[in-house]
Amino acid sequence: MLMKSIDQLSISGKKVLMRVDLNCPLSKEGDVADDTRILAVLPSINYCIEQGAKLILCSHLGRPKGERRPEFSLGPVAKRLSEILGKEVRLSNDCIGDQVKQDVEALKNGDVLLLENIRFHPGETKNDHTLAKELGELADIFINDAFAVCHRAHASVVGVTEFVKECGMGFLLKKEMDYFHKAIENPVRPLVAIMGGAKVSSKLGAIKNILNKVDKLIIGGAMANTFLKAKGVDVGDSMIEEDLIEEARSILEKASSLGIPLYLPVDAVVSRSMEDAVQIIKPYGEIPTGWKAFDIGPATVTLYREALQDAKTVVWNGPLGAFEEKSFSRGTFAISSTLASLHALTIVGGGDTDRAIHEAGDTSEISYMSTGGGAFLHLLEGKELPGVKALERCGG
Repeated sequence: MLMKSIDQLSISGKKVLMRVDLNCPLSKEGDVADDTRILAVLPSINYCIEQGAKLILCSHLGRPKGERRPEFSLGPVAKRLSEILGKEVRLSNDCIGDQVKQDVEALKNGDVLLLENIRFHPGETKNDHTLAKELGELADIFINDAFAVCHRAHASVVGVTEFVKECGMGFLLKKEMDYFHKAIENPVRPLVAIMGGAKVSSKLGAIKNILNKVDKLIIGGAMANTFLKAKGVDVGDSMIEEDLIEEARSILEKASSLGIPLYLPVDAVVSRSMEDAVQIIKPYGEIPTGWKAFDIGPATVTLYREALQDAKTVVWNGPLGAFEEKSFSRGTFAISSTLASLHALTIVGGGDTDRAIHEAGDTSEISYMSTGGGAFLHLLEGKELPGVKALERCGG
C-alpha cells in the first residue's frame, strides 16, 4: 500500500481530523449500550493524545438522513469516550461553521474534540465538495480509522482528502487491510471460505470472486437452499431465490471445473415457522411440504468440521442459520467453536457473524474480527474501497 500510517506522520502540535466509526447502539435511556466501536479506535486516539496532537474526531451515528435529529446526537458517545479516556471530550454543536472553527482553535496539545453527527448534513452521503472542503480546512492532517465506512464515497471519507496537506491510516484501518491481505492475497494454505446468510443476491459478487482464490468453499445459511435447488434437491418450503438458481448453477459448475470442493448442507433443522415450537432434523431431499430449513443439521456440522480440519486460513462471512433464535443456533455455534479450536488464521467479517461468535463465547479465540461488514464484503468482492483509494491519491 502507498499510504502512510498515523505513526509515520509528524502529528505533534498539529490539528488532526480523524474519521472514526462511533456508530454505537444506544439504550432506551440514551446511553451507549455497547462501546465496542469506541474501544476499537482507542489505539489511534491515545496515540494522538500521547503525541500532543489536537485531535478532532468525526463520526456518524444512525441514519438521520441529512436532518438534525436529537436522538442521533453523538452526545452519549462523547460522554462514554470521556469516561474511557479519563479526560473531557468536548462535543461541538456541528461539524462545520464558525462555532466549530472556534472550538478547534481553542484546542490545546493532547485535547480531543468530537464533532456532531456528520450525517446531519445531506452533503455527507453525496460527497459534497463544499462540505468536504470545510471539513478539510479544520485540520493539518486527515486520518481515516473508520474501515466500516471505507466502502462509502462520502465527504468525510473521500472528499475531505482533497483539502488537507497530509493523509494517513489509523491503526484500526491498517490492521483491517493487513489482515485481509494475509487472508486473501497472500494466505497460508489451505484457504477455506465460509459464506452464509439469507440471500445469494447479497453475496453473489463475493462468492464469484473468492472462488478463484480459495482451496475450499463452504456455503450455509438460507442461501444454501438456492444452490441445492440448482442441483435438483428438494428443499421443502425453505427460502430460495428463484431468479438466482441459474447463477447458483453456474457457480457450482465453475467450482467443479476449477477442482474446488464446494460444500453444501446435507441435513437441516426444520420447522413450519420460526415461532413453531416443533423442530425436527431432516436430510435435504426429505423435508416435508410446508416445512422450512432454519439451521444446518448435525450431519452437516460434521461435514463442515471435517472440511475445516486441515485449514490454515479461514475467512467467514454470514451465519449458517437463524441463530438469533436459540432453537436454530446450534449449527452456527458449532462451526464457531470449530474455528476457535483450529491452528489457523481465522478472520470473521459481518455484523451478524460477529454477534454469533460473541454469543458462542469464542471471540477471544478468533484471530481477527473485522469491524466493517459492508466494507469487508466489498473487499471479498474484489472491489477497491473508495476511502482507501482516496488516501492513496492524497499521497499520505
